Amino acid sequence: MGKYQEPGRSAQRSERITRRQLLAGAFATAGGLTATACRRSSLTAGQGAPPDPTKVQGLPPGDAAGRRSPFVRLTREAGWTFWSYTPLGNIDGIITPSDLHYEVHHAGAAVVDPNRWTLTIHGMVERPIVLNLDDLRKFPSLSRIVFLECSGNSPVSWRSAGSPQDTVQNLVGLTSCSLWTGVAVSTLLREVGVKAGAKWALAEGSDAAVMTRSIPIEKLMSDAMVAYGQNGEPLRIAQGFPARLLLPGWEGNTNIKWLRRLELADAPFMHKEETGSYTDPMPDGKVRQFTFVIEARSIITSPSGGQTLPGPGFCEIRGLAWSGRGRINRVEVSTDGGGAWLPATLDEPVLPMAHTRFRFPWKWDGREVVIESRAIDETGYVQPTRAQLVKVRGTGSIYHFNGIQPWRVTPDGKVTNAIA
Repeated sequence: MGKYQEPGRSAQRSERITRRQLLAGAFATAGGLTATACRRSSLTAGQGAPPDPTKVQGLPPGDAAGRRSPFVRLTREAGWTFWSYTPLGNIDGIITPSDLHYEVHHAGAAVVDPNRWTLTIHGMVERPIVLNLDDLRKFPSLSRIVFLECSGNSPVSWRSAGSPQDTVQNLVGLTSCSLWTGVAVSTLLREVGVKAGAKWALAEGSDAAVMTRSIPIEKLMSDAMVAYGQNGEPLRIAQGFPARLLLPGWEGNTNIKWLRRLELADAPFMHKEETGSYTDPMPDGKVRQFTFVIEARSIITSPSGGQTLPGPGFCEIRGLAWSGRGRINRVEVSTDGGGAWLPATLDEPVLPMAHTRFRFPWKWDGREVVIESRAIDETGYVQPTRAQLVKVRGTGSIYHFNGIQPWRVTPDGKVTNAIA
């Protein structure tokens, strides 16, 4: 493709022209100008920008999808073979761009034909039903901003097995926040009629792992959604296209992607994902099961691991907080390793079960310090330290870590993981 070219300049005309003549000429040549713009506007991401963009015809509309600036490098980091992290330290606001939303799958991301997809609701119901995508979209819709977090976010922190070089992305990047659109599960359950005694439902996905989780009917009737939209567009493949279960505030694994079945029963189904996985071995030898709710958590995203401060002086500490219990009520920041805690400012909107932005003004004096944040939600729950978590739950689990993440700032301005 060619580079930007400066359009030729027409010769100055001394005679005056009327507004009518000017508009007539513009309409007559509109097609030619558009074609010329298309030929001259062929910048690609690797070509940089012209020295003076006011002297060069810009890029035309009409791309199949909008593009980011060639100067913006927003990418996810892959982890092992079945997940990728959201770059929390490089995005603004509370909405995660759909293409940067973290993903976790157990047998690859399922590719499902929306024309063949169905959702079956059966078991302890009065009127079993099979819905296709058109049927689903005929029900009243709702939209809601909700975070998702993998229960395996930060597994190394349990054993202090991380690296000083860890970044906010590879430590805490299995959480994202989107605007989801779909149908309330309560609407669908009223349609089929729940029989007396039904207490649980088995949610089943269409992926090769046939992911299944037992979900209490109480949650499904409360705020659950069968989502088919994310951030104003259909779900991405890795987010469960054409439809997924959304359980606000609950661990990511329960939010079954590529949802194909809801079977109602009077007891949990005890499938492998809730017996062999997603459970927490406790110090007394027992195992904690059905740990659904994501507890309050916060993370400083700037300055954070892998970043470098330019030198002593003013620095605004920024980060994210969230809780599966409801709204974030307060975030506190410490710049002395937990000795003193001061309140941060919460940026609007502050929504229940959504990411919340916080910021805190700080003047760094150039000495080594440890900075950290803790979240307090509307129920009064206070985000614990790692030591507090380990004292109660030991180090046998790889799930449900929500401890405070400290960052060490050294005199040369480098920021590293202070847990490692």
